Amino acid sequence: MSERSPQGDEADGARVLLLDLAAEPSALDDAHDALDQAWEEHPEVGDAERLRFVMAAMEILGNVVEHAYAADEEPRRRRLTLEVRRVDDGLLGTISDNGQPAALDLSDVTMPGEDAESGRGLALALAALDELGYERVEGRNVWTLRCAPRG
Repeated sequence: MSERSPQGDEADGARVLLLDLAAEPSALDDAHDALDQAWEEHPEVGDAERLRFVMAAMEILGNVVEHAYAADEEPRRRRLTLEVRRVDDGLLGTISDNGQPAALDLSDVTMPGEDAESGRGLALALAALDELGYERVEGRNVWTLRCAPRG
């Protein structure tokens, strides 16, 4: 079950979307559907910007659902949020979850070889976005996604 909050204008940009989801595979479909609806409500967001942002957000969300809760015995207690704001220089997204800390250094992320069956998600997200950040804040993993219009 997801919860979608209404849009609103605030000092840090106009909210496009705010979701609170159970961290389970269905969250990916719920987030994708909610983003599709958000774009209908925000036609000022360009198609290329939408495509790049959605691809990166889905890759990060997929990693969260797959890895952040792998050792949990009670995964239903785990939650994630997705917030998207329209800011002067494009889209600013935040994905936050209460799962295990991610042990990674984004500066070391590279695209794996052709024969690799996994490991492309973060590399694709980095390539699509203008900025991708990760930090652990008060027991939560916080991913920041910035996508500026190009062209």
